[in-house]
Amino acid sequence: MKYVQLLSIGLVALLVMSAASGLLIKQIGGSSKYEPEEMDDRLSLSARALLNEALEGVDPGTLVDHHAHVVGVGVGGTGAWVNEKLLTWRHPVHRLKTSAYLSGAKIKDMDDADHQYVQRLVRLARHFPRGIKVQLLAFDHHYRRDGSINYEKSEFYVPNEYVFQLAETYPDIFVPAISVHPYRADALAELDEWAAQGMRFVKWVPNAQGINASDPELQHYYERMIEHDMILLTHVGEEQAVEAEEDQALGNPLLFRKPLDMGLKVVMAHCASLGMDEDLDNPGQFLSSFELFIRLMDNPAYEDNLFGELSAMTQFNRLPEPIIELMKRTDLHHRLINGSDYPLPAINVVIRTSDLQKYGMLTAAERQFLNEIYDYNPLLFDFVLKRTIRVPGTDIGFPSSVFGSHPALMSH
Repeated sequence: MKYVQLLSIGLVALLVMSAASGLLIKQIGGSSKYEPEEMDDRLSLSARALLNEALEGVDPGTLVDHHAHVVGVGVGGTGAWVNEKLLTWRHPVHRLKTSAYLSGAKIKDMDDADHQYVQRLVRLARHFPRGIKVQLLAFDHHYRRDGSINYEKSEFYVPNEYVFQLAETYPDIFVPAISVHPYRADALAELDEWAAQGMRFVKWVPNAQGINASDPELQHYYERMIEHDMILLTHVGEEQAVEAEEDQALGNPLLFRKPLDMGLKVVMAHCASLGMDEDLDNPGQFLSSFELFIRLMDNPAYEDNLFGELSAMTQFNRLPEPIIELMKRTDLHHRLINGSDYPLPAINVVIRTSDLQKYGMLTAAERQFLNEIYDYNPLLFDFVLKRTIRVPGTDIGFPSSVFGSHPALMSH
């Protein structure tokens, strides 16, 4: 036992030393070789051909990324906040994860972190060949049932005001999505205030924020969202990007039957492509979260108000079944939308084109050209990747319509 403890301590120490020297971060973080502005002159003809093929059927100005994170540490008056444990090597695993995100977002100066994060995303988005709208997600604190903030369980906070301000500053690129925790004492007033300013998407991560979607006390919250024609964009399945170990069960897709039955429009991020959840229709039995998501999608009652969103589904830890099954299910394509989950597409350790080739979704040549695009623009890479992959042995992939504005989710 002592030997195992010493080995664990030594391994953590090695990780810390490697990270501190930048060696490990270079491997797991973002290491794009070039700037997005350089792509026009330097991208190979073959990679450009793959990019053009991905753009076939896409009208200029119609691309939408429904799922991009904007984070910060609060410098520059942004109001953003990060839990201290993510910023200190006293918590090496958390700090290592933070370092990977900082690397992927090309943040080099913590005293200017918030500004550098946004400027990097602006540059990536503005170098889409036909333009793109990026939905920036606010992120509320973890709240207790009594309405108080649980700072210990809150990993980061992104104010609604901040994403709204960024959308006003960069109206050609950004669209804001608010986050209002339903256990807040002022939750309904917040929904009213932001609905009056045109906000429609409300972001949740239930297992990270401590939200039980089936809670009867949320009845009035859902009614208010429906009254304002708001849309709930929620993570489902296991959550790994944000700490949520004690509350993973709150990511169960079946918990969302309550708002769905009420008629609320719900977009399920990642399509529950990670984790296992209890089959609430057969208590005590556990199935993949994805199977439970598909059960909901196959319910005719939810045809008009349940949608799936593709962010993170090409990450190595979610492969291969969910993404292949969704490509096969052409009957569901009209209810799928795209999201990148930026900055995750810029994190080397989770994006492995070698696995996609191994599973038969890419050819070796396609992998080479995609990696080349990644070296200039990870955000563009994410789009081209999802347009290029296919069901192994077939030509079946995702149609261009998945990557635009969905008519049922647009403002009326």
